Amino acid sequence: MYYTITRSLFILKVKRTRVSWMLMFCTLGMQLNHVLRTRILISKNDAKVADAQGQGGILNGDGFLDHGFTRPKVLILLPLASIAFWVVKRLIQLTPSKHKVNIEHMDRFTEEFGSGGVESEEEDEDVENSKRKKSSKPSDFQSLFGGNNNDHFMIGIKYMGRKIKLYADFYSSDIIVASPLGLITKIGAAEVEKEKDIDYLSSIEVLIIDHADVILMQNWSHVNTVVEQLNRLPVKQHGTDIMRIRPWYLDGQAQFYRQTIILGSHLNPDVNSLFNRHCLNYEGKVKLVCLYKGVLPKVLIPVRQIYERFEADSIADVDDARFQYFCKKVFPKIKDSIQGGIMLCISSYFEFVRLRNFLKSQEALFCLLGEYTKQSDISRGRVWFFQGQRKIMLYTERAHFYHRYKIRAIQKLIIYSLPERKEFYPEIVNMLEGSQNMSCTVLFSRFDQFRLERIVGSASAKRMITSEKGVFVFC
Repeated sequence: MYYTITRSLFILKVKRTRVSWMLMFCTLGMQLNHVLRTRILISKNDAKVADAQGQGGILNGDGFLDHGFTRPKVLILLPLASIAFWVVKRLIQLTPSKHKVNIEHMDRFTEEFGSGGVESEEEDEDVENSKRKKSSKPSDFQSLFGGNNNDHFMIGIKYMGRKIKLYADFYSSDIIVASPLGLITKIGAAEVEKEKDIDYLSSIEVLIIDHADVILMQNWSHVNTVVEQLNRLPVKQHGTDIMRIRPWYLDGQAQFYRQTIILGSHLNPDVNSLFNRHCLNYEGKVKLVCLYKGVLPKVLIPVRQIYERFEADSIADVDDARFQYFCKKVFPKIKDSIQGGIMLCISSYFEFVRLRNFLKSQEALFCLLGEYTKQSDISRGRVWFFQGQRKIMLYTERAHFYHRYKIRAIQKLIIYSLPERKEFYPEIVNMLEGSQNMSCTVLFSRFDQFRLERIVGSASAKRMITSEKGVFVFC
């Protein structure tokens, strides 16, 4: 049998390193092998069936059960067009020569998806390093956003004997490469217009979610919606020979034969939930995790980092508990202080809105720097904060992810919720450089263990979560 029956995987990988690219390279090779061998099997069976029908006979047997409801077998979810550009070019590179004599619409694909970025990083490392030295942005930002940053795309790839067709119709494609946003748009259109459907997701046998950590900075709920739509019974037949459909499709059991591979730099409760709820391969699942040393040594200034633990009964109550702790323990000190330059760092937009409304109710002087804040308001707010006209600034992790601002005049840093990406912690704390009486306060609970261990290290995080003490200091 040439179809994939293997365990679901979650693999941690370091972003933008040769190891991570090699890992994805091998993954693509396996999926390409699956697609090509499936096409070869179907072609041979088509020939046998045609010969049998020509002689007036009928062929029976499990060997001829080689179809799903629709043709697409592999779905690759990626966050940015620059990464999709790299993935598709690698798929073409890995394809045996006899299957890629002609590649249709390559010029269109290069124009729409390519602009250097990821490709130049690997092929001309010296040039890329030179560009990074000239830029004030961190190297990981340059690697990620150095190419086409479009996050709304979807493309079908079809293998036809000696030819590869890009931009193939989704129902005739073998591989679909899409962003979660691009696919969620198709799902939404199918729900509104009855003549449209997404049955091309009904027979996906391999799902690859790469750069899961980047998708988390976009909208992970889109991924959940997409995965929930996979392997459902189709609403139309789409010309499929029912006599050749594999039995587990007809029985509605296809999700138990789908291989799901999730690649990301760190584990997260949202990713964990997807892995536990929707990775249901009957062979089981494998999760590769690692121990962290932490990023505290990357804090280059002599600042006391005070970690304050608050208690929460459950993960459902942690947001309310964090807010109550801030209102009762932290904000009174801010309100009574005459010191300005207070920056509140928040990882979630919902927390951002909650704190904004609270500060309004307290008539506090503050400015906003969030992912949805207008550029004119951001520029004005940064000037006000620097000049002391606004005492408090609210700063979100996603705003830092997309822009990597360097905020000046910070005197007191309060990390309301730890950042998802560990490299952001030293970047933000180091913004205190040059300040007088600098201080840093971090709020956390036992439900923040994943984030905490990436920042302070696995051993320290375990001690901080289980200790009877509630306050910890790092210098």
